Amino acid sequence: MASSAERAPRRRTIGIVAGEASGDLLGSQLIGALRAILPQLDFTGIGGPRMQSAGMEVLFPLEKLAVRGYLEVARHCVGILGIRRRLRRRFIANPPDVFIGIDAPDFNLGLERSLKAHGIPTVHYVSPAIWMWRRERLHGIKRSVSKMLTLFPFEVPVYRDAGIDVEFVGHPLTDILDQVPGRTAAREQLRLPVSATVIALLPGSRQSELEHMADLFVQTAKAINEYAPQTLFLVPLVTRETRAMFEAALYRNQAGDLPLTVLFGHAQDAMSAADVVLAAAGTATLEAALLGRPMVITYKMPAASHWLLRGKGYLPYYGLPNILAGEFVVPEIIQDDATPQNLSQALLNLLDDEVVRVHLERKFAAMSASLQRGAARRAALAVLPLLQA
Repeated sequence: MASSAERAPRRRTIGIVAGEASGDLLGSQLIGALRAILPQLDFTGIGGPRMQSAGMEVLFPLEKLAVRGYLEVARHCVGILGIRRRLRRRFIANPPDVFIGIDAPDFNLGLERSLKAHGIPTVHYVSPAIWMWRRERLHGIKRSVSKMLTLFPFEVPVYRDAGIDVEFVGHPLTDILDQVPGRTAAREQLRLPVSATVIALLPGSRQSELEHMADLFVQTAKAINEYAPQTLFLVPLVTRETRAMFEAALYRNQAGDLPLTVLFGHAQDAMSAADVVLAAAGTATLEAALLGRPMVITYKMPAASHWLLRGKGYLPYYGLPNILAGEFVVPEIIQDDATPQNLSQALLNLLDDEVVRVHLERKFAAMSASLQRGAARRAALAVLPLLQA
């Protein structure tokens, strides 16, 4: 007769690394989905509070990797490389059944390459933007990953053509944004008149973005206010530092009397409450689209950086809604063209054209449906064959 130890299913271990807050959210959802299928799973590696709450053993806190900007990365480079060496040694000495790197490609792909070379199956969850630039990275990715999990369907053929096992699992934002209140409820929560004209301004989440766009967004709001003084503006900002930078821009531009509210977070509520959105190119543009909000996309960066990047992209678009649509469905006003006059005119045109707004809302609803797959469960199901191999 078999002993209880022999009857008990073997515990399996998954090594997992997330490099920033968005990865912590993805990781916690994936841990939950995997444990729902295989309860006898242990998770260990680098994560944040959400992953730790989901039952992961955190060897190093996520904040050690959450560094942005060339100077910050250079300053912390020695420490980050030291963490990667220690993690590599640990996983090679005590191999997990599978390793999952969540985004953070500069950290994870190198670690994945070493682990895969030692026979450990590796999964990378969230594709680097190789479809936009640096497609030469595909050769290194092929050596690093056993399986790539993508958030967008157009990424699949890029990897498949390179001979990389790939699966589209859907975008987790579609599941999260289902819980965001609609326009009327969002306005009630934010104490806004239901009948008001509201514009959400999202100048970016990083201090480096605010440096180049805070004044531009304030001046755009002033230009709109001169033409439509009853318009209300919402500006959600995620940190005290970015909030202080935007408030300084209001002061510099003598815009203290604008009908403008700076929110501490609540970006999705602000977009849901708005009639139209002005957003810096990035994840906020996808959030706005999935919430069905017409928008104008803009971006400014240092002139030298723009000159270096010019001509290196594979696509003519900056914004994810246009990339997903494969055409310019919303205006993109970039770099030198990004003036208060151009941006304010584009936003006013959207506000004045109900036919265009309705068309965009329908287009965005179809876009949301195309990305909604139940990302966490699909990602878990994609990992299972490697666990059972």
